[in-house]
Amino acid sequence: MLLPQSIIQSLLLRTVHFLTIGMAILLLGMVSVGASAATSQLACTPPNLRFGAILVGQTETLLVTVTNTGQTSVTVSGIAVGNSAFTTSSLSLPLVLPAGQSVDLNVSFTPTTIGWTGGTIKFFSNASTADLNVGGTGESAAALTANPSIVSFGQVAIGATSTVPVVLTNARSWKITLSALQTRGSGFSMSGPTFPLTLGVGQSVMVNVAFTPQWAGTAGGSLFVSGAALAIPLTGTGTASTAPTAPGQLTANPASLAFGSAQVGSSLTLTDSLTNTGGSSVTISQATATGTGFSISGLNVPLALNPGASVTFSAVFAPQSAIGASGGITVVSNASNSTLTVSLSGTGTAPGQLTIAPTALSFGNATVGTSVSQASSLSAGGASVTVSSASLSSAEFSLTGISLPVTIAAGQSVPVTMTFSPQTSGSASGVLSVASNASNAPTQTLSGVGVAPTQHSVSLSWTDTNSGIAGYNVYRGNASGGPFTEINSGLDTITAYSDTSVAAGQTYYYVATAVNESGAESAYSNEAQGVIPSP
Repeated sequence: MLLPQSIIQSLLLRTVHFLTIGMAILLLGMVSVGASAATSQLACTPPNLRFGAILVGQTETLLVTVTNTGQTSVTVSGIAVGNSAFTTSSLSLPLVLPAGQSVDLNVSFTPTTIGWTGGTIKFFSNASTADLNVGGTGESAAALTANPSIVSFGQVAIGATSTVPVVLTNARSWKITLSALQTRGSGFSMSGPTFPLTLGVGQSVMVNVAFTPQWAGTAGGSLFVSGAALAIPLTGTGTASTAPTAPGQLTANPASLAFGSAQVGSSLTLTDSLTNTGGSSVTISQATATGTGFSISGLNVPLALNPGASVTFSAVFAPQSAIGASGGITVVSNASNSTLTVSLSGTGTAPGQLTIAPTALSFGNATVGTSVSQASSLSAGGASVTVSSASLSSAEFSLTGISLPVTIAAGQSVPVTMTFSPQTSGSASGVLSVASNASNAPTQTLSGVGVAPTQHSVSLSWTDTNSGIAGYNVYRGNASGGPFTEINSGLDTITAYSDTSVAAGQTYYYVATAVNESGAESAYSNEAQGVIPSP
């Protein structure tokens, strides 16, 4: 039943009065309460992933279980793989992983070279993480490689002998044993080391294959390697001509290499080729580079070149000081010109200086869960500088506004943005480091303080002298005039209430009612307004 009208009017008058007074208390009663969240953890099972031996060009995929071992959910925003031979799939990012939950991650390995390779998979999240170490070995499909892979003797006079050296190389990552070599086909023979023969990883052995035709016409055969199941095709043509065969001769194209200018700490690469312009096979037994800062790659000796065949290789200039340099590539062979020289020249220039400004950034206080940014810059002095990568010692700081690698011209600057995103309350520090071809390695120190989010509350109070009142209900709305929703969980028996479920930057409207001992409830009191500050 409803309260008598006179009692309700009397109560409402008192409620109106004291809620108006309570508004002053309300505005003074807003307090801040600190809060912090438990740190979550990410763990991988297994923590180290090993693929074993995989053929070059083929792909193997293994499963990794990523588990949130912390007490709160974790948001995984990104995954970085430190080696292009490894890739990840099956996760849609960003991913929210609740506490105690796991998710499967597919990791694939596609070797591009022979030998062991490894890398690290990093997880970017709002939690501390354990990096996943991965590794595997690329294997050649063939146990043994031959150079040349097909031996063509061309035209050979009947009764004469033409010899071609063949280099056999172990392409496995373990030693192999060759039990025997034999030739098949009329007029073909071989000579060389004694078998059985064991080759270590990457080791080579040279055998000489000969063709001595007994009659005119084309002959075919093979050099069969027992223990490696390798058959090397052999072809040759017997002729009645007794004209002498022109000796092998090596020519270089170009005959000299000029690298121009290169900064100390960097390198330039040019290509060159060697061609057998003679009439018989040539075996290159040695190739070396002389001169400070010069080297060669891609010319693996011993190497056999048939008439008209060529081989391309690379020459590298990596100056050690800011001066002019000269040198040469010396090629030794059994050609008519047994020693061939390619001249080399280049000039080393002083590397540039890299500057990070300012050298230190202080972000002051920042609320946990928010971000604060400041401007910074990278500048090059003296000469251009190529910045290849950047790293930060703390996950609470980040670098944006630049795409690496980037080359900064001398006297120019590139703006960047440094951001502080505290994950926990308390002091935080970090260091920005950059990798470049500059002569120096500048760093930038970073600092900030994470502050727990402010917790607001609204306090209401009133007085009531009526008897027979069992308690009070408090209602809250988001607009003046309602609608209103009851916010006390049970009947409030005292003349005060604290609302702690408010959000920063919001405005709320409150009314109250009285309930007698029979359960009858009065109409709403007058309305009181509470404005919550931000933050």
